[in-house]
Amino acid sequence: MSSEPMCATCGMQYAQPRQDCPICEDERQYVPVTTGQRWTDLDTVRASGDYVPRIEEQGPGLIGVGSTPNFAIGERALLVQAASGNFLWDCAGYIDDELIRQVNELGGITGIAISHPHYYTTMVEWSRAFDVPIYLHEKDQQWIGRPDPAIRLWSGTTLDVAPGLRLINLGVHFAGGTVLHWPDGEHGRGALLSGDIVQVVPDRTHVGFMYSYPNLIPERPSVVRRAAELLEPYAFEAIYGAWWDAIVHSDGHEVVQRSAKRYLTYALEA
Repeated sequence: MSSEPMCATCGMQYAQPRQDCPICEDERQYVPVTTGQRWTDLDTVRASGDYVPRIEEQGPGLIGVGSTPNFAIGERALLVQAASGNFLWDCAGYIDDELIRQVNELGGITGIAISHPHYYTTMVEWSRAFDVPIYLHEKDQQWIGRPDPAIRLWSGTTLDVAPGLRLINLGVHFAGGTVLHWPDGEHGRGALLSGDIVQVVPDRTHVGFMYSYPNLIPERPSVVRRAAELLEPYAFEAIYGAWWDAIVHSDGHEVVQRSAKRYLTYALEA
């Protein structure tokens, strides 16, 4: 049974019933104007029959995990098939027994890391289904809606969650905003799993940096500058964003540096 209250807009689960969803009331998200704050729970969502699991390859050793149709915000997770074992990056809001079965057929998971609070959603359900820890940056602790002993808060700029899998706190979008660097990705040319901390945009020659995506609030130039500096030493050919097929397939490192330079140029001219 999973009857914890869940925000119907962002998918965040809360430990107790409440009137407001802090995630949606924050200026980086929104409460829908037409419907207002709405609540559901995972049992109800599952029983509706509206969603079915979706598991598809997104790149070499990277399996997308989500649902059809997309649930809540609509991000898909990525199963990283690393040499040290499968690792789940970010968290799809929908999870059911069939999705758990399919992920187990792929080898299960050894841990979970999430880029930022918009994707915390049903992280505790995922953790309990596979009996694994959840790695979140301590700067975003205040946004945790459903505390659990499996949550491991980390601090500082980097954390190696497994051999060859490094979390990097860039601070874009949220103070704890984090990306995952996988040097063995793309057949050894490196992959950056970015959520929407580094946003893959329709023009795949650039990426975006925003404080709020739905409300179009730019990120602070100092934060973007620091993010580019932190990523400069890392080699990666591809960038995998938060959405199905949101992928920069080549020249990823240069795409990030080029995009940050353009952003800062426009910001300084403003």
